[in-house]
Amino acid sequence: MYGYDWIEHTKNGDSMETILFTGARSGIQAQVIEIIKKKPYQIYVTVHNEKQLKLVREYYQKDSNVHCLKLDVTNSKDLEQLKKLNIDILVNNAAIGEGGSMAEIPMNLVRSNFEVNVFSYFEVIQVVLKQMIQRKKGKIINMASLAGLIPIPYLGSYCATKASIIKMTETLKMELKDIDANIQVCLVEPGLYHTGFNQVMLDNKYTWMGHDSYFQNVIEKIRKRENLICQILEHQELHSIVKQIVKAIQEKHVKRIYRAPFLQVMGAKLYLLLME
Repeated sequence: MYGYDWIEHTKNGDSMETILFTGARSGIQAQVIEIIKKKPYQIYVTVHNEKQLKLVREYYQKDSNVHCLKLDVTNSKDLEQLKKLNIDILVNNAAIGEGGSMAEIPMNLVRSNFEVNVFSYFEVIQVVLKQMIQRKKGKIINMASLAGLIPIPYLGSYCATKASIIKMTETLKMELKDIDANIQVCLVEPGLYHTGFNQVMLDNKYTWMGHDSYFQNVIEKIRKRENLICQILEHQELHSIVKQIVKAIQEKHVKRIYRAPFLQVMGAKLYLLLME
C-alpha cells in the first residue's frame, strides 16, 4: 500500500539528512516539523493508523520533502519497512499513557503501555542503528519525560515507562562509545504541556475504576486535584520544548539531555535533591 514511498525517497537527496519521527501526528512534534521542514531535510512523518495517515498526508501535501507513512511501532511487519530507509536522525516519540493506581491498574494496560513506550523504542532503535553503524554516522533522540524522574500519583505505569527510556538511552550511549560508531544519542525530557495528551492519560482510568476500586470514596477528590494541577502547571505554549528538540536535531554535538520548561525542570531537580 505504501511500499513505494518507503523505497523511492531513499534514492534522492543524498546530501540531505533524513529524519524519521515516530508518533508524529500532532502536538509537540508537529510544531518541530513545521520548523525543520523549511531546512534541507528529508522528513518521514509516521503515524499509527490509516485514518491518521490520511489526515497528515492532506496536511503536508504541499511539502515535497515530507513523506507521511503508517508505522504501528508494535507491528513487526510495519517495522520491517524501516530497513528500506537510510535514517540519519531518529526521533523516537511514539507513546501512550495509561492512568491508574499501581495497586489496581489492569496488567493488560501496563503491558500495552510498556509495549508502545519502551519495547517499541528498543525495536525501532535496533533496526535503524544497524544502518547507522554501517555508515558510521547517525543520531538517536529519545523522547522521555520529567515524569521519568518524578513519581506522579495514578500515573505510575507511564512514569515507569519514561524512567525505562532514560536508562536505556544512557546505557546505549555508553555502549556505542566502545565501537567508535560516531552515533550520537540524547534524551528529551518535556514537562507538562497542554497538548491534550495529559488529559486523556489522566481521565482514562475512570473508565474502569468502579465501585470495587480501593479509591472509590476519593475518586472525585483525585479528579479535582489532577484538574487543578493541570490548570496551574501545564504550559499552553509549546515553544520552549519545541526549541529544545530542534536544537537536538540540528546541533552537531548534542547534549546529554534537553529539558523544558525551565521552572518545571528546576522543580524536578529540587525534588531529586531533597530526596537524596
